[in-house]
Amino acid sequence: MPDFLLEIGCEEIPARMIDAGSRELRERVGKLLERERLAPVGDISSFDSPRRLAVLAAGIPSAQPDLTEQVTGPSVAVAYKDGQPTPAAHAFAKKAGVDVSQLEKATTSKGEYLSARVTKKGRPASEILAELLPKEISSIYWPKNMYWRKPTERLVRPVRWMVAMLDAEVIPLEYGGIRACNDSRGHRILADGTVSIPKAGAAYVNALATAKVLNRPERENQIRKALDAATRKIAGARWREDKALLDTVVNLTEYPSALLGNFDPQFLELPEEVLVTVMRDHQKYFAVEDAAGKLAPHFLAILNTDGDREGTIQHGNERVLRARFNDARFFWRTDQKQSLRDRLELLKHVTFQKDLGSYHDKTLRTQRLASWLSETVKQKEIAVRPGVVHKAACLAKTDLTTELVKEFTELQGIVGGLYARVQVLDEHMNEDVRQEISTAIYDHYKPESMEDSVPRTVEGAVLSIADKADSIAGMFALGLVPSGSKDPFGLRRQANGIVRTIAEHKLPIQFKSLMADARVRYRDSEAEKKFAANFKFDEAISAFFRERIEFYLRDARGFAYDVVNAVLAADADDVVDALARADAVAKARSSADFESVSIAFKRMKNILRQASEAGREVAPQVDSALLKEEPERALAAQVPGAAQRVEVLRAERNYEQALMEIAKLRPAIDHFFDKVRVMAEDAKLRANRLALLQTLLKEFSTIADFSEIVTEGKESKESSKQ
Repeated sequence: MPDFLLEIGCEEIPARMIDAGSRELRERVGKLLERERLAPVGDISSFDSPRRLAVLAAGIPSAQPDLTEQVTGPSVAVAYKDGQPTPAAHAFAKKAGVDVSQLEKATTSKGEYLSARVTKKGRPASEILAELLPKEISSIYWPKNMYWRKPTERLVRPVRWMVAMLDAEVIPLEYGGIRACNDSRGHRILADGTVSIPKAGAAYVNALATAKVLNRPERENQIRKALDAATRKIAGARWREDKALLDTVVNLTEYPSALLGNFDPQFLELPEEVLVTVMRDHQKYFAVEDAAGKLAPHFLAILNTDGDREGTIQHGNERVLRARFNDARFFWRTDQKQSLRDRLELLKHVTFQKDLGSYHDKTLRTQRLASWLSETVKQKEIAVRPGVVHKAACLAKTDLTTELVKEFTELQGIVGGLYARVQVLDEHMNEDVRQEISTAIYDHYKPESMEDSVPRTVEGAVLSIADKADSIAGMFALGLVPSGSKDPFGLRRQANGIVRTIAEHKLPIQFKSLMADARVRYRDSEAEKKFAANFKFDEAISAFFRERIEFYLRDARGFAYDVVNAVLAADADDVVDALARADAVAKARSSADFESVSIAFKRMKNILRQASEAGREVAPQVDSALLKEEPERALAAQVPGAAQRVEVLRAERNYEQALMEIAKLRPAIDHFFDKVRVMAEDAKLRANRLALLQTLLKEFSTIADFSEIVTEGKESKESSKQ
């Protein structure tokens, strides 16, 4: 069985897009092979670099296997008249490719029909791939596409060459006006011209390695070794680990090496955050730190070549960095001439969003919302300083008017916190208060991703939540709701930040009241006049945050999907409470009693649903006089006491014990279903028993909807007594 290779060679792909594009190409090719009965016996792997995306599949069939299937035709009554085949029978035989005498009769639920055994000849893999691969290539999602020749042919960058092979055979594939061959390209500088690929598989990887092109894992490994080797030139130093930067430089190079550079130690008077941002975000340099973890006057640059023997590249990089640092120092000194407090008025001239007004308007809304949140948190006996929150909210966005943030936008928030740390905010303000204000401002954009940390203080957490909630409320009210992969204002990321911050600080904040208050802050404003008419704000917000808390519980905290569904079906408004309930359900689900109760609750729900669909009446409450049989009387007798105990434990958030109390009902519930016919002929008796089931569901589904739990045990069939 031949190995398969597809390589798309193009102009340099943006580093941030390579990983997703390479992964999607591999998945699409894998599904194509599976769909066309060409599944490989080995792995499907990818090979990518800035100038290429490639997929390798080990051992695929050289042709599809023949496919034999039974095809059904017209009914026998239509196909034969007076024992002779009709035109319908002849037409079916012709379509099936068999003689009419070879047609068979098959009995179905609808009667007797003609059938035929049809063998479909498998097509060569080369022919199938040449035909179908262009569509898969054009279907890859890119944030930005380029079009040429045909509207259906698009890619992130123009295609310059293609390699498509089954072992040594070239597949006659064409895309973007480029015909596939067995010639690839090596490194732009370190290799000469084309690279002949003798065969798909390991030979491809080896040929590119010879031409100084390494795959992603090898490039990352080579970069790490080069960084270690370069840093060893400085006693006690180490390079600062930065995964995001490492991922970027891996995707900027094909054959990387590292270069150690230096800068004037006088620049260390600037805050470390400023220096690292300039090196990392603007120059793609790694920072170097000493044994104590403090920034050292050195940097590490990653080159897409095999070194800098003459030192020319090092000298050029040092000159560029020196100019950047000089700019940063100038902006820092210039900004200190005006305090953050004096910059508040300047925010009137900085637009937040064209329909939601200026950042000055946003500041006032956020300040009021943050003050309300502070009082809410304080009433629940969580230590918070409302004055710190109020002042931090007032100054949080003022750094948007500074020269340093205008030049280095990545530093917004951070610069505000740094300036608040060194400026006099109020002559009579205590130093500890100023530092807390500084920390809250510094952290208020956090967390900016699932990997980022949440704000360090409660004050910073409250400010962060208020700022994000204001943005989400305004955008939703305008009707700018994220859909599919489109989220231009980063609302999902901001909502994820709210969920994580509330959860990790254990704040008593409910999403519904938070977003309702955030929406109220727009009342009677110019922005409100532009809000979408007839937009169901509350429903949209509830659904949005339910998705975000589901994502947090499942993807960030690792709970099983059915546990998450069960917990959120009971209540999805309080993430701290939901987290505690999910933890309790996850621990309890392995017990036999819990599994049995879960099956029973699913059964109850199904019975009530079927009764509703059939128009059966459910009594408003259980009438003890109508409890005729001992099992239903025993179950009904246990419900009030158990419900009371569960409610007390739920109020204390002692969910594990509460679930144990519910599980104790198992014998009574099992006995009830074994002995009692719920769907009795007597209407009053049936309505009363349905009311008992409804009471059970209502009283004991406040922690989780147990019917959502997927049980390993076989669910009992509904007996005739139902």
